[in-house]
Amino acid sequence: MDRVREASVDIAAWLRGLGLEQYEPAFRANEIDEGVLPSLTSEDLREMGVVPIGHRRRLLDAIAALGTQAPVIAETTVSREPPAPANAERRQLTVMFCDLVGSTSLSARFDPEDLREIIGAYHRCVADTVARFAGFVRQIYGRRGAGLFRLSRGA
Repeated sequence: MDRVREASVDIAAWLRGLGLEQYEPAFRANEIDEGVLPSLTSEDLREMGVVPIGHRRRLLDAIAALGTQAPVIAETTVSREPPAPANAERRQLTVMFCDLVGSTSLSARFDPEDLREIIGAYHRCVADTVARFAGFVRQIYGRRGAGLFRLSRGA
């Protein structure tokens, strides 16, 4: 049996999901991986070329949101033998991504504390709407959210 190290965070996809894919080369050049990601600071990001405060804040919030969602690196054992047939059933999974339209103009019009309340209300609205359709919120960061929906046998 071979020991395989499995990464739980695809940094490039994660950055694309945040709309900050332009920083992928900087993350790669600075060897930022799932082990280093949780300890990044605002100063680290600035040194890597993430100059706009909004981008640094979005990255730091998203890093904090990763929290304990999955282990940073999981170690698994892989057998060379073919896997036994699984008796699992397949179910359809629907993913919903949403974004608060006009949030940039809102940030220019409102005081930061008022904007925080607006975004908090948006987060609650997303969570309530997803729950109403028997889904669950996978992640909300800043003005973006992702919900998951599974079809049950009765649907």
